[in-house]
Amino acid sequence: MEIASENARQAGVHVDFEEGDVSHMPFADGSFDLIVCQAAFKNFSQPGRALDEMHRVLRAGGTAIIQDMQKDASSAAIRAEVAGMQLGPMRAFMTRTALGSLRRRAWRKEQFAGLAAASAFGGGEITASGIGMELCLRKA
Repeated sequence: MEIASENARQAGVHVDFEEGDVSHMPFADGSFDLIVCQAAFKNFSQPGRALDEMHRVLRAGGTAIIQDMQKDASSAAIRAEVAGMQLGPMRAFMTRTALGSLRRRAWRKEQFAGLAAASAFGGGEITASGIGMELCLRKA
């Protein structure tokens, strides 16, 4: 949060940062039009509860977008992703190793779809590309 706060200050942008638990967000019902969760979902201890909380804090017509790694990402796909980053050999090796480790905690597309269907959203749209996938959820 310190880095993000400093980046916002340098950009001249006012941002309110809150630290908390996505399963119990400190916001009123219907507080947001958009929620973006990037590269964090695989780390949630209560993913179903997290989706229900996202639904709760969204306004009617709001959207939640979850972007994360997919468990089915192949080692070849990870290598290709890292190659596109144009890192030096040591950083590339470390990044491939980290992504391989993170893949173990990631979700499969079918698991994500089932979790979304069982949530207050009742389902969502999933697209996969490269090593990642995106779940788009809308609140009616």
